[in-house]
Amino acid sequence: MTPAGLLVFSSLLTRTLCVIAPQIPDFSTGEKKIVNGPFWHEVITELYEDHEDDVSTTTTEPLPIFEDAASTNNVTAQLGSRVHLHCRVHDLGEKTISWVKRRDDELHLLSFGRHTYSADSRYSLAFEHPNDWRLLIQYVSERDEGFYECQISTHPPLVRRVHLSVVVPKVEIIDERGRPLQDKFYKEGSIIELRCIVSEVPQPTRQVNWKHGARLLNYDTKRGGISVKTEATANGALSRLYIANANRHDSGNYSCSLADVAASAVSVHVLRGENPLAMQRGGSVAFSHPTLTLLAALAS
Repeated sequence: MTPAGLLVFSSLLTRTLCVIAPQIPDFSTGEKKIVNGPFWHEVITELYEDHEDDVSTTTTEPLPIFEDAASTNNVTAQLGSRVHLHCRVHDLGEKTISWVKRRDDELHLLSFGRHTYSADSRYSLAFEHPNDWRLLIQYVSERDEGFYECQISTHPPLVRRVHLSVVVPKVEIIDERGRPLQDKFYKEGSIIELRCIVSEVPQPTRQVNWKHGARLLNYDTKRGGISVKTEATANGALSRLYIANANRHDSGNYSCSLADVAASAVSVHVLRGENPLAMQRGGSVAFSHPTLTLLAALAS
C-alpha cells in the first residue's frame, strides 16, 4: 500500500472508532453498555470516578479528646500529702501522653508515655485503666505549687493545664477564749484539759497526735486517766486532751501535731496548793506574761 493509501486508511479507521459505538461488556452487571465516544475516554473516566468513590468512603482516625471538665483544672493538696493530677483521654490511638511542669517560660519533662523522666523520685506516672494518665506527686512540698501540662502528641499538641495549690496547715493550742497558749497552770489533783485547733486543711481530718515530751498520749495506757477526743471541722479538726488527777510528773512540754506537717506546743505546770495567781476557773489559768509566770512558780 502506498503512503497516501495508508494515510487514508488510518483516517477512516479513526473516524469509525469515534462514530461507531462499540458494545463493551459491563463486568460488574454482566450486561453490555453503549459507550458514547472514544472507548479510551470511557475507561479513563471510569477509573477517575472509581478513585473519587474510594476517597469519599475513606474514614479518618478520630482526634483524641480530654474527658476531664474544666472545673477540675485546679487541685489543692496539703503539705506532706500525696496527690494525683488526672488526665483522662478518649480515642488516644497511636498518640502519646506526656506530663511537663511549667516554671516561668520553661517546660520540664516529667513523664513520656508510661515512663518517668524526672530526676525527682517523688514524681511518677500512675496509669489507671482504662484511660487515666495520672501524675502522682508524693510528699508534696511548697515548691511543687504551680502549673502542670498534660500533652497529647498531635500536631499541634493538645494541652490540658492543671494548677496545683499547696496549703500549709495551721496548728494552735488555745485557751478557753480561743487565744494561743505558751504556758498553762493547774492545781495538783485537778484535770488537765488542753484544746488544739487544726485549720487550713483541704479536707476534714482526725489525724491529730498529742505528746508529753516524746511520749505519744493518744494510745497511752501506762499512766491511765488519759483521754483524747478529736472531731473534724469544716477546714480541719478540734482535738481535746484530758488528763485526770494531775500530779507533778504531768508537768512539762505538751505538743499537738498534724502528722509531721505542723505542730504547736505548750508548757504545763502542776502546782501544789491554792494560788490566786495560778489557779482560776476550776483550777487552771494561762499566763502569757513572763513576770506573772515567775511569780506563780515562786509562790508554789
